[in-house]
This record gives sequence, structure tokens and C-alpha cells, in this order.
Amino acid sequence: MTKLKLHTPDLTAGNVERIAALFPNCVTEATDETGKLKRAIDFDLLKQELSADLVEGPQERYRLDWPGKRESLALANTPVALTLRPCREESVDFENTKNLYIEGDNLDALKLLQETYLGKVKMIYIDPPYNTGNDFIYDDDFSMSRSAYQERSGEVDEDGRALFDEERWKQNNSSNGRFHSDWLSMMYPRLKLARNLLRDDGVIFISIDDSEVHNLRRICDEIFGAQNFVANIVWQKVFAPKNSAKWLSEDHDHILLYARLKDEWRPVSLPQTEEMLARYKNPDADPRGDWKSDDLTARNRYDAGLYAVTCPSGRIIDGPPRGRYWVISEPSFRRLDSENRIWWGEDGNNMPRLKRFLSEVKAGKTPQTIWPWNEVGHTQDAKKELLKYVPFENTENVLNSVKPIALIRRMLQLATNHSDNCLVLDFFSGSASTAHAVVAMNAEDHGNRRFIAVQINEPLPTAETGIKTIFDIGAMRLRTLRAEYAEGTRNHMPDIGFRVLKIDSSNFADIHRTPDELNQKELALHTEHIKPERTPEDLLFQVLVDWGVDLALPITEEVIDGQQVFFVDGNALAACFDTGLTDELIKAIAARQPLRAVFRDESYGDDSTRINVGQLFKLLSPNTELKSL
Repeated sequence: MTKLKLHTPDLTAGNVERIAALFPNCVTEATDETGKLKRAIDFDLLKQELSADLVEGPQERYRLDWPGKRESLALANTPVALTLRPCREESVDFENTKNLYIEGDNLDALKLLQETYLGKVKMIYIDPPYNTGNDFIYDDDFSMSRSAYQERSGEVDEDGRALFDEERWKQNNSSNGRFHSDWLSMMYPRLKLARNLLRDDGVIFISIDDSEVHNLRRICDEIFGAQNFVANIVWQKVFAPKNSAKWLSEDHDHILLYARLKDEWRPVSLPQTEEMLARYKNPDADPRGDWKSDDLTARNRYDAGLYAVTCPSGRIIDGPPRGRYWVISEPSFRRLDSENRIWWGEDGNNMPRLKRFLSEVKAGKTPQTIWPWNEVGHTQDAKKELLKYVPFENTENVLNSVKPIALIRRMLQLATNHSDNCLVLDFFSGSASTAHAVVAMNAEDHGNRRFIAVQINEPLPTAETGIKTIFDIGAMRLRTLRAEYAEGTRNHMPDIGFRVLKIDSSNFADIHRTPDELNQKELALHTEHIKPERTPEDLLFQVLVDWGVDLALPITEEVIDGQQVFFVDGNALAACFDTGLTDELIKAIAARQPLRAVFRDESYGDDSTRINVGQLFKLLSPNTELKSL
């Protein structure tokens, strides 16, 4: 019986395994910080294997560097001993919902989600801090002192003398490299982890302004691959110019779009607008329905596109206009004319045009890279929407960076479909606009999209009744939205619930001590490894995280032989964390033949009971994977 590892995946170890698979001769052994042997990579041998392509030392190469980049990369790969604790009292429809609302630092959340949702997310949308000069609230320990930055970036010599102008340190503005570095170090590990979660046909949309779009593009090219860049979308975020602008009125934001694998993804066509449909008419009562006429000429040279045609009126047209060519050959032209697919005008004497029938054209509009406010909303729309669902007492708490629902719905239209159980992730959730948009889209097209929203527990500038943090704003918004939907009469009620999960320290106490740290009287204090305030359901969710089981699966609780037993999604997992296990209990659980089963070490009582549990499962449910806490 194996033990759960109780921490997030060690991505560095995974990278070592992948290198070992490619270059087994580069695998060696080294000692870790405790003196124990571990598997490692011989970089000298690896360099030899890659000698034709290796770039090292002072040799120039194309790359983006900043002080702190190495630390941010290491941080992305470092495991954390944290857990997700369920909070039923703050959840809505905990038992039935498929949505997750996670409170905590999004870097920790992304690590905790790696096992469970690796390669399962269809779309990510994030609206990260725009680096406008405010301090970051994400505790990555990347912020540097002025002197530390100068030393690492080479702006001072070994005696501390400045090599560059000191004046630029007086303000946090766009020319201040230290703040670009902080922002890049904050974004890099989060985007690196987010990429792991995307499906092969998944995409990520990232909102940003002009101050960091160039840097964001560079790190996304590095993380996702420049070949997977899809578009830089320009969103017209305001409907009127700002007359107070010192130079030009900044009317747009950028939305960078990257695919996990560009060749695996295609955008869904947008619905045709009323304006587009109005172009189709049927003036000749063609039985094939409405149509519109298209030009039959083009500028591109086409030698087979030079010939005379005869109008139904008898007029001969010697050829296309000068400098242009018919786009089809003469035989094709005559065939289309015989099929009544050429329009000569009402009097049969006009320049010929091709009839394109509405029933035969692609049922949709090709998405474009400019999104005007009258199609996807603007910033004032976004604030009005937020105020509709969250009754603020203090206007200073209204988020200025909130995005309109129509904007995120456009992304959902392009990247998801209603019947695919698409998982949508937003790890800078803010006021839960993405979650709101997912619910609205599901209500409109009867879809079954799911959302995972992550928001750090950031206090509001001024406390309000029932709202203390930005996380609370999103929760209230979703509760109000649910009440609004419940009041109406709908044929399809979307999933508007959410399971609140809160990032916390591990459920397990640190009881490991060296002999010289203990005395006889304290031994009893270091035997119970589970923190006393943690509940059985807390332990269950740590098991789900560790085992990579979907955190939104239905959970049932039963009492068997006097013991509390959890069953996840029927027989996906069975868990009992009580002590004093009996053979009758083990037999009853094994009879269900769960895919996985887990018990506490303390549940066994002694080694013979532990062995007996393993034997009973081998006999009654040999395919069950058995682990212990």
C-alpha cells in the first residue's frame, strides 16, 4: 500500500524524466541537501548531445531577460505543500454544481490544479494587473530593493557607484526597468503553469494595455511558442474620446490570443448579423432562395479569364474591365450561366455577377481582430453590470478594471461550444466576470460549460456590509445572478452554483524531528500527523488534489458499520478516515469495487490490520488502487 505524496507535482523531476527518456546516457546520480542519492542529469554529457545547437556563455542570442527570470522559472517548478479546503457555508449548490470558485494566490492554485486538470482546460481568459505603477499583491517574493536591482542588472559597479541616471528611480513609470522586472516575474510562472492545463485544442486570451503588451508578447512567445500566436485583438473599450488626454485618447486595450497547438484549433464562426442577412434578396424569385451578387472579376492575372460574353439582351461584352480578369474560365462561366447562377441585372444587360445563395454560404461570420464597443461592450457597460449585481455602499470599491460580459462572451463564442463540457479557467477572476459570462452563454445556447475562477483574498479599500474582499464581490455577484435566473421562467436553467475551495496549509502537521530535537516527554506530541482542526472532508479534498480526481465530482456520505465513508462519483473513490476499521467495513467498501480507496494510517491500529486490509481488497476488489494518509 502506497502513501499519498501530499504536495503538488515536482515539475523539475518531471523534466528530468523527459530528458532521461530522450538521452538515457545523460542520467546520473547525485546527493541532495540531506545527503541522500537522487536521480540527476549530467549537463556536461547533455551539452555534448546538443553540441551542434547549444548556445551558451557570452554568445549573442535572441531572448528576453530580466533580473529575476531564473527565480520565476524555478518557482513555477517548485512543489508546494498546500491543500484546498472546501467551504460549504460559502458555496452555492455544493452537492450538484460543476463549477469551482477558489480563494487564494493563483500561483498556488495553478500548482494545486496541475494533477487534476492537466490538459483539460478548453479556454483560459485572464485580466492580470496592467502594471500601472501599483504594488503587486501576489506574494512571490520577487519585489526587489532599488540596490538589489541595480546590483543584479549591472547599474552599479562593485563599489556601489551608479552607472546610469539616478533620476529615473524617483517614479514608478514605464521607463523604470525594476517594475517591468517585477511584473514579468509575477506573470511568467503563472503563464507557464497555465499552459500545462490547456487541451491540445485549447486557447488563452490575455487582456493587457500598451504598457506591457510588448513584454507580454515576448514571454508568451517563449512559453506557448511563437508559432502558436493567433492574434493581437484590439478592443475598443470606450465609446467617446477622452478630452482630458495629454497626448492621444487611449481608446483600446489589447487581447493576446495564443493556442496550445495552433494547428489543432480553429475559431468557431460568429453568427451572421441582421445587417449581413439583409444583403440577401431574391429579385428573380429563384426557387433556391435569397441570394446576393458578387463581382466576377479580379486584378490578379489569369490568362483563362480573358474572353467575351453575351448578355441575355444580346449585347456582347468583349471581356472584363481593363486591368482585370474574369475569376473563372469560360467553360465554368457557361456552366454557371446555364444553371441560372449568373445575374445580368433586371433588364439582362448588365455586367455579369455571380449569385451566392444564403443556403450555400458558410453559416457564420469570420471573426476579426478589431472588436468595436458596439459589438462587445465598453468599460461603462462593465461597471453598470457590476453595480447591478453588487450593491456597493462605497463607490471607491467599484473595480475600475472590470470587463463587460459581452467581451468575454465573444471569446467563449470563438473558443467553446455548448455540448463539449468545456472547462473555462480564469485565475485573475476579480469580480467573477468570466464566471458570469459562462453562465450567460450556457443559458443562451443550453450549454454545459464549466468554470474555475481563482481570486486572491484582497481586502477592499473600505469594508462593506457582507463584502470585505474582492473574492466576496465575485461571490455576491454570482449569488445575485442565480437569484435573477431563479425568478424567471426558463426552459433551461444553467448551472449557477459553485464550490468554494480555499487554499490553506497542508492538513498534516510537521511531526518530523531529528533525534536531538526531541525529548522523552514530547514524544506523544509528535505521533498524530493530522492537524486537529481539520475535518474528514478537508482530508477528502486533499486526497482528490493529490490523486488528480476532478474536484467537482458528486460526493456522497454513508455510515457503514458505524463509520463515516465518502464515495466520490459513485465508485471513483472511497475514503474512510475514522479509526478502528473492522473487517466488515473493509468488505463492504471493497464490495463496491471502487477505482481507488484511501484510509488513514491510524485507521489500521496495527500492522496486521494493515496487511489484512490489503488482502481483503486483493480478494474482493483486485483492481482497486489502495493508498493511505
